[in-house]
Amino acid sequence: MDTEGNILMEKYELGRLLGQGTFAKVYYARNLVTGQSVAIKVIDKEKVSRVGLVDQIKREISIMKLVRHPNILQLYEVMATKSKIYFALEYAKGGELFDKVANGKLKEQTARKYFHQLINAVDFCHSRGVYHRDLKPENLLLDENENLKVSDFGLSALAESKRQDGLLHTTCGTPAYVAPEVITRKGYDGDKADVWSCGVILYVLLAGYLPFHDSNLVEMYRKIGRSEFKFPSWVQPEARKLLLKILDPNPVKRITIPKIKENSWFKKGSISEEQNLDRASGSSTTSTDHAEDQELSRPPNMNAFDIISLSPGFDLTALFEEPQQKKEARFTIWKPASVIISKLEEIGKRVRMNVSKREPGLLKLEAMREGRKGTLSIDAEIFELTPSFHMVEVKKTNGDTLEYQKVVNEGLRPGLQDIIWNWQGDEQEQQGLLPQQDQ
Repeated sequence: MDTEGNILMEKYELGRLLGQGTFAKVYYARNLVTGQSVAIKVIDKEKVSRVGLVDQIKREISIMKLVRHPNILQLYEVMATKSKIYFALEYAKGGELFDKVANGKLKEQTARKYFHQLINAVDFCHSRGVYHRDLKPENLLLDENENLKVSDFGLSALAESKRQDGLLHTTCGTPAYVAPEVITRKGYDGDKADVWSCGVILYVLLAGYLPFHDSNLVEMYRKIGRSEFKFPSWVQPEARKLLLKILDPNPVKRITIPKIKENSWFKKGSISEEQNLDRASGSSTTSTDHAEDQELSRPPNMNAFDIISLSPGFDLTALFEEPQQKKEARFTIWKPASVIISKLEEIGKRVRMNVSKREPGLLKLEAMREGRKGTLSIDAEIFELTPSFHMVEVKKTNGDTLEYQKVVNEGLRPGLQDIIWNWQGDEQEQQGLLPQQDQ
């Protein structure tokens, strides 16, 4: 059993039902250890498997782990049994933004505040290669401090979902908020489609009703395609100009997020993204340059959920299908990140690969010459478990698998032998990534 009375996994005390859909219910809950309020999303595994939504659920988990931001609803952990999947999510006490506009328009200053937070969250998603594709007030929640939280990434797409033409092709979203190019089914840029939806949301916040609405769906799509809408008298000229640029039916001419952030109406009373992040994290803006540099150079931190999710025994995939072979190697080291980076750079030179730093904790190794299946490219990502204990994940991003295995077996493993604590053991050996020898 996954629950005993109203206790889930001996960790969460379940409370009232917050909402429900066809495949899931959401409950208020309290963490028995910390006392923290959370929302528990309960998904019926049999139902989602029956209608083919397994991949969508797994994608939602992957995406929510990618997008950690003050204005995005946080996924704390995922738990699963044979019949249910449980998401432990940040609890948005303020409910849906939809409830605020259901009674009419918001004050311009309030609308601008929510629009700021929405744009910052969407911009962050796009920087991680994530496109939401279903932005609407019902999916925008508010916390106890009235700060916006983007939620429901069930229809989101990752950058790798694009076809060879560089465009997304799945028609999805809520009709009144969907961009005209999505309706035409000819392919679309996820970022431009999200910007359009943000524009519809801004219009709703300022006007109190939808810009495109008709009881006849075909007629509504015609209005969207031509961007036929009118402003109520109270919407100010500056806001109108911005909305006209966002709701341009031609995605090529549509304003981009960087340009939105430069807009005079948007910038009124705004705080920088850096200040917003500082406020959300409780950090001080008076830190020394040295401390800031140190923070920027640190590899990403892994929480307990991240660590557990990497273990084959806790892989959610096993609940739905036979586990497939992975193409990454992991190992742990009791050394600071700087030592690990120096070692990887040294090994890179030894195996004739160029080593470059892409972002904190991520190194890219690229072969100096092209192989049988293109240039071998390897990502080595360092995750901090404690300041002196790190996990490193090495995976092939391009090139021949046999060449990659040779680098791992003949370069990385012997090269790290003097500082390594443990490889991910037998699983890697069974996959042929590591030679059969004592750890």
